[in-house]
This record gives sequence, structure tokens and C-alpha cells, in this order.
Amino acid sequence: MAIAKAERLMNLALCLLGTRRPLSKRELRGSIEAYVEAFGPGDGGPSPADDSFNRMFERDKDDLRELGLVIETVENLDGETGYLARRDSNRLPPVQLDAEEAAALGLAARVWQQARLAGAASGALQKLRAAGMPEADGPYEDRPGALEPRIPVREAAFEPLMLACRDRRPVVFEYRKSNSARAETRHVEPWTLECWRGHWYLAGWDRDRGAQRVFRLSRITGKVRSRAGAFTAPVPDVSTVREAVERWAGESATRTALIRLRADCGYPLRARALTVRDRGDGWDELEIPYGHGLDAWLAEFGPDVVVQEPADLRADVVDRLRAVAKGS
Repeated sequence: MAIAKAERLMNLALCLLGTRRPLSKRELRGSIEAYVEAFGPGDGGPSPADDSFNRMFERDKDDLRELGLVIETVENLDGETGYLARRDSNRLPPVQLDAEEAAALGLAARVWQQARLAGAASGALQKLRAAGMPEADGPYEDRPGALEPRIPVREAAFEPLMLACRDRRPVVFEYRKSNSARAETRHVEPWTLECWRGHWYLAGWDRDRGAQRVFRLSRITGKVRSRAGAFTAPVPDVSTVREAVERWAGESATRTALIRLRADCGYPLRARALTVRDRGDGWDELEIPYGHGLDAWLAEFGPDVVVQEPADLRADVVDRLRAVAKGS
């Protein structure tokens, strides 16, 4: 039965790490079971299997190097090429982390428990602990659930978009605007995903509009489909993209809005208010920062909020509420 590639690579790595002198292809071919099984020991002179073995060995060597193994090529006095992986060249330096840094990494690993990165985060944490990362101690160790950070990932579009951002692959999806019940096709070069106030946003280049755009994942309908080809627009740095998401989500306000808010309601709005005035009729008057996306936020409070000004914000909130009423 053919030996799996992973086992073959591991055996090759162990041979290269365990030798004190460079080993030739011929010696490695006769020492590793997978090579012997596939091509024979190779000690009887040239054979038709030699070329196949050479190709496999070169691929295996390249794969190990890609995984991070440092393999040296040494030529002896007879002109024969040998290979070895010195242990001192393949040993990582000690992991120097204090207790606070170790705790922060542990919390970060827990964040991705609901997404595709859960396995990678858990595996990385185990490797760091094996390399000497200090374990958490003290009372917190007895209360592992005392602090449990999580990033909510409810949208089906999250995983394919995360992979597309990582691999720099254009995507196509159907997107419904906040004030429309009809979805439109968008061709996007995805840059990054950002979580803001519990909602996920995609920032990228909208090919149809020839401009940077931000999309809320909860408004993506249907499947996200990948497309071949390279990006046509340069990808800005992370901080610039994050600022764009903040502006779109209403954080970087450029104006102020005047709203009426029912008494004892809308505490998140009160926390952001610049001024609050009690009208004495069961309503309060608030002045709040007005940026892109505020209409969506105000609409979530339903009948407890009435926009007084500006007129365009009032119209946007009314349109949103009518769209919700029409779709219900």
C-alpha cells in the first residue's frame, strides 16, 4: 500500500535532522521506506525509476523548505551532493512572553471560536505553550469562563469573504441597500473585514462604480462567488480602510442632528449625545453627531425616536421604516 505523502515528508525530515553528515540522494532513497517501496533501493546502477525518484525527491525537498525546514546542500570531495538539516539552524529562539502577554494571546485565540480560524488559533496557542509560553495562574485559572471574548459571526458571507480578502480574489454577490428591498449585483475587490458596534463590514473596491465602497454583511443576500483575475485597484493600508469603515458606520461625524427621544429609552443614543434637554412631555430633545449610517441606527429604535432635523436624515429614517413595514 502506498505510503501517504505526509508520512513520507516526515520521514525525510527526520532523516535530514538526525544525520551528522550530509546524506546523498542514493542514501536517502535506500533509507526511507516510501522511496524504497515506490522506486526500489536504487543500489543496482541506473534504472528507469531514477528520474521519477529524482522528481519526487526535489518536490519533497521544496515542500519541506516551504514549511520552514532549513535544508543545506553540501558537495563532498567526490563531487557528490549531500543534504542535511542542522538542528541549530532549525531551532526557534525561546519565546519571551510575560504573564500579561500570554493572557492576551489566550484571549485572542478564544475570540475566533465561532469562525474558520478557530483551529488555527487553537493550534498556534498550543505550539506557543510547548515552546515555553507561560500559563495563566492565580484565581483566574479557577474561573476560565470569567472573561470570554467573542466576535459574533452570524453572516454566511463572512467565511468566503475572509478567504477572498486573504487570497486577494475578486468576488461577486447580491447586495440590498438599506432603503431598498431589491438586491443588486456587486463586483468587488475585497480588502478587509471590520467589526463595528457588533456588525461586520466589508471594505473594498466596487468595480461597477469605480470607487471604494463599504458593505454591511447582513445585507448580502445569496452566496458570495469568487472570480478569477487580479485586483485592478491598489489596496490601501489597514488604518485608511478602518477609517473608511468608521465614517461609513457613522463614527466620524461631520454634522449634528436634532432628535426627540422618548424618556427612559435609547440609552446608547444618550451616551453619544452632545446635549440633552427635558421637554417635560415625556420626551427629551437630543443633539447627536451625524455621520453616514446614523439613519440605520435611529431606525432600530422605532417609535421611540423622532428626527427633527436635518430634513435629509428625517427622510432617510422614514424611508427605512416604510421599507421595513412593507417587507413585514
